Amino acid sequence: MYERIRELLTGVRSRRITIEKALEKLRSLPYENIGIATLDTHRGLRMGFPEVIFGQDKSAEHIIRIIKKMKGHKSTVLVTRVDKTKGMKVKRAVHGVSYHPLSRTLLLRTSHVMRKGKGKILIVSAGTSDLNVAEEARITAEMMGNDVETLYDVGVAGIHRVLMERERLLSARVIIVVAGMEGALASVVGGLVPRPIIAVPTSVGYGSSLGGFSALLSMLNSCAPGVAVVNIDNGFGAACAASLINML
Repeated sequence: MYERIRELLTGVRSRRITIEKALEKLRSLPYENIGIATLDTHRGLRMGFPEVIFGQDKSAEHIIRIIKKMKGHKSTVLVTRVDKTKGMKVKRAVHGVSYHPLSRTLLLRTSHVMRKGKGKILIVSAGTSDLNVAEEARITAEMMGNDVETLYDVGVAGIHRVLMERERLLSARVIIVVAGMEGALASVVGGLVPRPIIAVPTSVGYGSSLGGFSALLSMLNSCAPGVAVVNIDNGFGAACAASLINML
């Protein structure tokens, strides 16, 4: 969005674009109604990153229409919660779209993503069963202009694995901790390093984990300072929060 406005203003200054033509283009900046959706084309300018599309329950055809329209605005497009069948159909229909089955995301890069974060975001996962949520967070954080690193499969069942990585934890400006079961990893990391922790409970676990509700309650009741909690399986929300902190 920044690039689009800069290009528009430069065109007016050099007289390649008339004022009337520029005004016509500016009318579509706040939003654009395409029938099946109202695109928030102003979000990149307002929030620092473009609108992200929630793909669950949307048809492949609707996602294709939305991506093509956003592509016309030269906006990087991220679509979350897309199953493989739907994702491959969209990928075949829109040139340049990549599908990431582990994170269940579609990504279209229309331009180079500018680095906006002041430091590094580190994503820590308890187990390999949490990777789909962790990868959703990683791709989202990278799309929002952050330097991102990962530290996977370091849960409390083998707590020495995370204790040995204290230097990597300290090197991050913000840490996202993704864990299911009892969700204890967020408290452990929060007690090790003086960094803001965004905790993500996952729906991974046996019957009494109640689809992630036990991990959610554990993280909400953490006695470690500086632990904030997002909803169950919400890797996207965690990445948004971490990105905003990293840009401050």
